[in-house]
Amino acid sequence: MSPAKTAAFGRKSGGAALLPNALGFFGKYGGCYAPEILMPNLLELAALFDQVKDDPEFWNEYLTELQQFSGRPTPVTFAANLTRHLGGARVYIKREDLGQTGAHKINNVIGQGLLVRRLGKQRVIAETGAGQHGVATATMAARFGLDACIYMGAEDVERQRPNVFWMQRLGAKVVAVQDGARTLKDAINEAMRDWAGNFSSSHYVLGTACGPHPFPALVAWLQSVIGIEAKEQMHSWYGTEPQRVYACVGGGSNALGILQGFLGTEAELVGVEAGGRGTGVGEHASRIAGDAGTPGIAQGYKTLFLQNADGQMMDTHSVAAGLDYVGVSPIIADWADRKLIRMTSASDDEVLAAAGLLMRTEGIIPALESSHALAAAFREAKTMRGDEAILINLSGRGDKDIFTIAQAFKDESWGDFLQQKAAQIRAGQ
Repeated sequence: MSPAKTAAFGRKSGGAALLPNALGFFGKYGGCYAPEILMPNLLELAALFDQVKDDPEFWNEYLTELQQFSGRPTPVTFAANLTRHLGGARVYIKREDLGQTGAHKINNVIGQGLLVRRLGKQRVIAETGAGQHGVATATMAARFGLDACIYMGAEDVERQRPNVFWMQRLGAKVVAVQDGARTLKDAINEAMRDWAGNFSSSHYVLGTACGPHPFPALVAWLQSVIGIEAKEQMHSWYGTEPQRVYACVGGGSNALGILQGFLGTEAELVGVEAGGRGTGVGEHASRIAGDAGTPGIAQGYKTLFLQNADGQMMDTHSVAAGLDYVGVSPIIADWADRKLIRMTSASDDEVLAAAGLLMRTEGIIPALESSHALAAAFREAKTMRGDEAILINLSGRGDKDIFTIAQAFKDESWGDFLQQKAAQIRAGQ
């Protein structure tokens, strides 16, 4: 797909469903609830976003960088063996796992890196859960000659050790956050504190479509390249349209990336949250599918959070670090209210089974985050007709999950070996 052709799509992608009102709200959700000290930065970023979102020259610069550095476009793969195994709808997979750094996160950071150049700043801050956004940010910083500081919950540091290693090798400073549940929400809190203390010299490369305006709209717009490509590939490569499109939903950036390409079509849009290991407090991260999320304001924006009656954020759990988050994109929350998206969930056990099935049938190693979308799609594909098609966004590859998967499949010798190697890395041996 040529830059010029994609620019035309990119300027139009999403339409009104992705545009907030003047105060940064999508329906009841969104806004900009930030400390006064950060408002000049956010207003500056919002003004810059308003300039570039309708500028074909910026979109072409962005897409060219993705093509020449990250290997876009990523393909859509027809999973023939898996289709035969399931015995229902034809299964197609959008391969974001094949991009630079192994996940969709590179799209967002390259776009924000180009904005950092225009802002004239030399340091970037980021939060990360699964580590993919951290690796992508460190990669972008190395390519653009920027300093990078990555905040990561201490629990996620342990279970995503390979990504920590690569962030550090790429030159980023990685800070393990010990507060709270020591996961993604705590990393976001620390990143916001850093930005408030270094607002004049630093840009916060927020990794998902959450946070204060303009981040939700900005990140969703940059990720729209996924859906733009997928829609054209399904038509030109396979001559078909999907009846359903699936994506996992943590914050929501990969889901918005692919789903907005099919917004307004006949396809049903399906978001899959982390069902975890049960329905109790701290056992899942299902905000919408389980009706457990309630409206609240935190981390600079209003959305549905898992919180108690006093508005205190609850602990969450997912086998996938990137979905272990207490909130959700205000755009996703608004879409759910407006019935533009159907939300469901997948349990840890279903996720591990789906990851194993894709590996055995297609030779593709999926990230555990993406495997939530796989699990829900596999469950439902069996009930569909053979002349129907489903499309699944494979938002990342599973190399980073080797510790978790080894433990889950009870490969004790390999798991012990990996943990020993991780301990040696931490000790600098």
